[in-house]
Amino acid sequence: MRPLRCVFQAQRLSAPWASLCWVLLRTRRAHSTVSSESCPSPEGKSSAAVQKDFSSRLATGPTFQHFLRSASVPQEKPSSPEVEDPPPYLSGDELLGRQRKVYLETYGCQMNVNDTEIAWSILQKSGYLRTSNLQEADVILLVTCSIREKAEQTIWNRLHQLKVLKTKRPRSRVPLRIGILGCMAERLKGEILSREKMVDLLAGPDAYRDLPRLLAVVESGQQAANVLLSLDETYADIMPVQTSPSATSAFVSIMRGCDNMCSYCIVPFTRGRERSRPVASILEEVRKLSEQGLKEVTLLGQNVNSFRDNSEVQFSSAGPANLSRGFTANCKPKLGGLRFSHLLDQVSRIDPEMRIRFTSPHPKDFPDEVLQLIRERHNICKQIHLPAQSGSNRVLDAMRRGYSREAYVALVHHIRESIPGVSLSSDFITGFCGETEDDHQQTVSLLREVQYNTGYLFAYSMRQKTRAYHRLKDDVPEEVKLRRLEELITVFREEASKANEASVARTQVVLVEGFSKRSTTDLCGRNDANLKVIFPDAEVEDLTNPGLKVRAQPGDYVLVKYHLCQFSNSERTHSLQNHYERLINILHDLSWWFQWSPEEGIASLDRSYDCQTEWC
Repeated sequence: MRPLRCVFQAQRLSAPWASLCWVLLRTRRAHSTVSSESCPSPEGKSSAAVQKDFSSRLATGPTFQHFLRSASVPQEKPSSPEVEDPPPYLSGDELLGRQRKVYLETYGCQMNVNDTEIAWSILQKSGYLRTSNLQEADVILLVTCSIREKAEQTIWNRLHQLKVLKTKRPRSRVPLRIGILGCMAERLKGEILSREKMVDLLAGPDAYRDLPRLLAVVESGQQAANVLLSLDETYADIMPVQTSPSATSAFVSIMRGCDNMCSYCIVPFTRGRERSRPVASILEEVRKLSEQGLKEVTLLGQNVNSFRDNSEVQFSSAGPANLSRGFTANCKPKLGGLRFSHLLDQVSRIDPEMRIRFTSPHPKDFPDEVLQLIRERHNICKQIHLPAQSGSNRVLDAMRRGYSREAYVALVHHIRESIPGVSLSSDFITGFCGETEDDHQQTVSLLREVQYNTGYLFAYSMRQKTRAYHRLKDDVPEEVKLRRLEELITVFREEASKANEASVARTQVVLVEGFSKRSTTDLCGRNDANLKVIFPDAEVEDLTNPGLKVRAQPGDYVLVKYHLCQFSNSERTHSLQNHYERLINILHDLSWWFQWSPEEGIASLDRSYDCQTEWC
């Protein structure tokens, strides 16, 4: 395997320990009292020439200050204002992209989408160009997921495909570089570099700032990696670059990592401990997105509603957060800081016409103040993701979820009482360690009792490093897991159909996203409950200018009425077929909709359309 260079490159002396001495002793260069005779010469040699050579290398090496992030290094700034002080073994020019083209491919959750935008923002400032054409790329970066074995296998398969592309690269072009970013790089660092020789660099979720340096090291023909986890990295000062110029929505990361330590989950080991961005930086990012014309933001975090900003000193003495009734936390109560309810309140005030969503929350962090805020603010979507994972108390305890089935159901009732018409979604894992047939049936009964609008159902996949890996046994056969998964999907489909009957004959606001992938004559958008709606691209009346006929554009709000719904689903996506639907009007002022009676507008229209609605 080619040598892995993670921190620095040092020229070798004649002994294998010389490079190490070069760095360690260099930190004491200014005040060292150790004489040259106290350190033996390489290979037992003590000649004056060797000592002089060693001393000269010490004199020109990095000082201790180079390894302190906050310290000012006594070194001239590079000519480019976008490049930070380079490491002592690289020049400022070597950190520049020099117009090389980067192809970014994203797998996994919404957080990885946001990470892709952060990584691209960093590379763009270093002089790299973005390409959507794989064939013309000079650098290919895969932003990966490790939550399940299937997600990792997808990346292994993709690497085999890219290996062919790298092998057939014309010698007249610069060598193709391939990198793995994100959770898989963090979890399988050693295996990736030894198993796939064609992978040039690895960067964990907290190492994206280091991408220009890693790529510069790779250009010297060596592999490079930085998979160190951080206790404070939130990328708060980096404005993500939107990958789609025509996008109407954006993801805003508000915190990173997770402290819940559920026994099945790899996230704390791939993304580290919880840390939150300062509220001020989040509000600034949302303001910029609003100025760019975006109409929807989703606040992101592995445990988004446990947000706690400790950057404001005056709030450092605040008490611990209020948990949902009947819920407990696996970690010690955290004191001080601005909480999620404060952030949600401030974000919703920036632009009343901008929709606000958040994911993924933990059920334990839904105090009454959060629910009351969702109910009162019209631009905070009435849609809550409430991961249950199982309906069995015994399995929930083994998962270390911190609640019982009874407490979870009580929270569901409380949410529905607090937020009328709220849409609920959930996650479920079937076939967890020791799950019996009775445990499975309890999960089935929870699906029937709650009647979720949307669900994400998976068979259990054991992950190394987790508590379950060390203390439990993955003893449910694969065929049993798949059978139980199919049963959960069937029950979910039946109950979701009943839950979605409430949408029939109701008028809802839909945010237009663009053209449908199924037809160039149709548009698609999402309603408040995150339903994906497909409707004809036809001229309709603009309510702000009576008599004016216009076509809906991305970023417009339209009113849609559902008349007949029929459900169908697959393992991951659940579709709602809408055979008769009426496009009402275009709204340019969302708040106006909440002061207007939809029945008045419906009565004045007689134009209807046959189209289709998808539930995603």
